[in-house]
Amino acid sequence: MQLRHLFAAGLVLSSALLPTQSEAATSRQPWVVQQIYNYNHPFAANLPSELASKMAKMSLSAFSFYRGTAHLFYQDTKNTAVWTASAYTNTLTNGTWLEGDMHMQNMGGLRDSSDNAVFDTNDFDEGYWGSYTWDLRRMAVAILLAAEENGISSTDRQSLVKNFVDSYATQIAAFKGNDNELSYRLTTSNTNGVVKDAIQAADGKTRSSLLAKYTFTSSGQRYFQTIAGSLQPVDNTTFSVLNAAMSAYINSIASSKRKSGSYYTLKDAALRLASGTGSLGRYRYYLLIEGASSDSSDDVILEMKQETESAVAIAASGNMPAWTYDYHNGERVAKSMKATLNNTDVLVGYTTVNSLPFFLHERSPYQEDFDYTLLTSYSTFNDAVKYMGKIVAKNHALADKDYDATLIPASMDKEITDVINGNVSGLKTETLNYALSYTAQVKQDYLDFVAAKNSGAVLY
Repeated sequence: MQLRHLFAAGLVLSSALLPTQSEAATSRQPWVVQQIYNYNHPFAANLPSELASKMAKMSLSAFSFYRGTAHLFYQDTKNTAVWTASAYTNTLTNGTWLEGDMHMQNMGGLRDSSDNAVFDTNDFDEGYWGSYTWDLRRMAVAILLAAEENGISSTDRQSLVKNFVDSYATQIAAFKGNDNELSYRLTTSNTNGVVKDAIQAADGKTRSSLLAKYTFTSSGQRYFQTIAGSLQPVDNTTFSVLNAAMSAYINSIASSKRKSGSYYTLKDAALRLASGTGSLGRYRYYLLIEGASSDSSDDVILEMKQETESAVAIAASGNMPAWTYDYHNGERVAKSMKATLNNTDVLVGYTTVNSLPFFLHERSPYQEDFDYTLLTSYSTFNDAVKYMGKIVAKNHALADKDYDATLIPASMDKEITDVINGNVSGLKTETLNYALSYTAQVKQDYLDFVAAKNSGAVLY
């Protein structure tokens, strides 16, 4: 019986179809298709065209597939009989605050709330508590996939992973015993190559350019454009619902960071389409608010994104107790962003619409996505992964008692450094061996996914 007929009949795959040690890097197509279906089907009634776009994006390359399937990564991470847990962890370091979906496309150039142009993490949908090695492993696999796509040799790809881990371990150790993580940042003064270019590009952008890209003015008032396949103005009913949700959003912002009430006046709203990969299928809106004055030149665009449970929770269910984020996944994402960044966007907050949790932040005019396709030589890629290792270390060091000692009372830079215990070489070897094996599995899963998609399997 074909897979689509199995799904249509509502049949559940048996445990015999789950991957085992002997099946690692071999075909497990029924399991992969079932997992993709299970993860995406809950959103099918909302925006099916967005899910179709997601499947199309995931079919472009193994790296694109990997970006859209963090849930597969954590299903496998949970399966320690096959994907062995790290030897360089303990109870405390298994409670590190993770970015959760660590790959180079979730970093970029930006200006922080203190107007520093920096290179940092920019996506926190999967923020959750787990082993610090999960961020390292997920990035290591991303490095191997992207580097192979860019034509980097096998030997050099392996060196890139080792150098990423080495940079992480060196930086996390440098934070031990001091508070340097509180002011640490990568700027144009301590970077080079593509990372420095991303910082400069972000710093050179303007609010007027962003507003011109997405909006227009009529009779002195600003409105969102209609952009086919990208931006779709909402109807009056949806606008009213979104407007009603603004009050809870404003209240979610700490009073010390809150602007005057008029700043948040909602002027227009639009449905954002075809943005990202893993989150396609969930509602994402752009909200146009008044800003500091009634002049339309300083209007602000908020991004309002539907959130769900973190994929990390698949491997560590309850590791981050739901009470820590008031049982609201928008708040979980907001807290993850605040915990891991210095000088976080003051417009970060959360709200609820039709019982669905949403995370909000400014769609910053000063943001430059990182373009991994520019890393076409070993030297340029190597520079980038070293900076990325430093940023992951900064994230982990900040998101501990420095952020909220009632949530994480430990110093993660100390605990992680101590559990590595000087054996950085061992951590590098372990991470590389894992990444090589898992990359082979991702490539096989990708081939199986494409074959299933082409044969008409129901994927959502």
